[in-house]
Amino acid sequence: MSELLAKIAECIEFGKINKAAPYPPQMKGQDGADEFTAKAIEEGVNAQDILTEGLMVGMQKVGVKFRENKVFVPQVLMSAKAMSTAMLHLKPFFASGAVKQKGTFIIGTVEGDLHDIGKNLVSMMVEGNGYKVVDLGTDVKAEQYIAALKENDNAIVGLSALLTTTMVNMEKITKAIKEELPGAIVTIGGAPVTEDFCEKIGADSYAADPQGLVEYLDSKVA
Repeated sequence: MSELLAKIAECIEFGKINKAAPYPPQMKGQDGADEFTAKAIEEGVNAQDILTEGLMVGMQKVGVKFRENKVFVPQVLMSAKAMSTAMLHLKPFFASGAVKQKGTFIIGTVEGDLHDIGKNLVSMMVEGNGYKVVDLGTDVKAEQYIAALKENDNAIVGLSALLTTTMVNMEKITKAIKEELPGAIVTIGGAPVTEDFCEKIGADSYAADPQGLVEYLDSKVA
């Protein structure tokens, strides 16, 4: 069992989606996350263990490598694709309640900003680390975040921006969320965003990379 979970983690770490996938070259022709996850379920491995000891272990390794500039966006996207493929096998277990997620994370690129590569990367990393992700897309206004928070009890919200011209909207949105829902936790991130800016606008947390965000979320649900 532990060997299968280790194989799943390895496939996620290196972005091996399935047997047909040519990437990464050193694993060409080998089974991928798709086949190993299906096999684990077939052999009666607990679905929760597949998530926490397989997928999450692999995604955590990718997150740390990305933070340390040992891998780059294309490799992370391949890992995320492998993770998504494996997650399809686990969907029925989420629906039945057999697999528990750590919590809910709501994310969107803020009003006026249409960039979504960074947001999508964060969404995939957070989902791969055991959270339910509610992705509101791009150009998201304060009232959309507030509505999503009201629909998802105890969710944490993430605001993303790529432009200095749109990061100013983070302040407006954060204030609106805090006025309507004083207990809400607001995290921010994106290329132009800093820790100082986070403090200035009254947000709860700033993460420089997806792994930093995952660690912050884990600290809140622990």
